[in-house]
Amino acid sequence: MPETQAPPSKAMYWTGWAISALPVLMLLVSATMKLAKPAFIVKGMAEHGYPENLIRGLGVVEFTCTVLYLIPQTSVLGAILLTGYLGGATATHVRVGEFSQAFMGAIPFGVLLWLGLYFREPRLRALVPLRR
Repeated sequence: MPETQAPPSKAMYWTGWAISALPVLMLLVSATMKLAKPAFIVKGMAEHGYPENLIRGLGVVEFTCTVLYLIPQTSVLGAILLTGYLGGATATHVRVGEFSQAFMGAIPFGVLLWLGLYFREPRLRALVPLRR
């Protein structure tokens, strides 16, 4: 792999950010709600087996991973950490029998995070080349 990669075209770069926007906004809203801990969040987390004392910590982790994803120098690390976080969310939904939430929620967000990063990050495209 060459040490320097050609930067993506402007169209590819902004397409990547546009693809990333939806999952990033959803993750930031989710983290903010966990940090604020309104009653419906506390109730929902309890129904999924998470005690109230863990909610803010999960919000901090979610927020931190999302910010790492947004910073170009740490975006790959952020994507890896968010993949783990979303994997935990998927496992939680599967554990309580919410298959539609698992497969229509966390998994597509993870795919969009990586697809958006693929478009804007030349190092990732060099690592995972798509060929015809």
